[in-house]
Amino acid sequence: MRFWTISEARAYLPRLRRMLDVLTTAALTAARARGNGKGSVRVESGGPPPVSPQEAVTELRQGSIALRDLASGLVDFPARDEDGVVYFLCWRREDDELGWWHLPDDGFAGRRPLPRSPGPPQAPGDGPGDGPGDGP
Repeated sequence: MRFWTISEARAYLPRLRRMLDVLTTAALTAARARGNGKGSVRVESGGPPPVSPQEAVTELRQGSIALRDLASGLVDFPARDEDGVVYFLCWRREDDELGWWHLPDDGFAGRRPLPRSPGPPQAPGDGPGDGPGDGP
């Protein structure tokens, strides 16, 4: 399994957007072909030549990138912090940049803002200022 650093994952986002575009176009084409036999989808021209859907899937697998939901473009990059904790860098197509992480068992609902602080994981609501009497 490949582990990504935050900077590596951020640098990969433009390429990841292209991979998601290829896969989304392929999914739309397949859906239209099943629906009425007309499977053409207009693809914008310009930029580097697109890869095939199979090449996109292979590239994501080789990078250990988990495509969680194609419609929203939700992906997880595996990462390991200096304390040895494995976690996911979490990104959605609508996000301007990579800014979230979560533990494997927490999923999307457990997303927290980057950077992750090495050490024992804190449950949401267990941080400073979250205890009784810490309110305004």
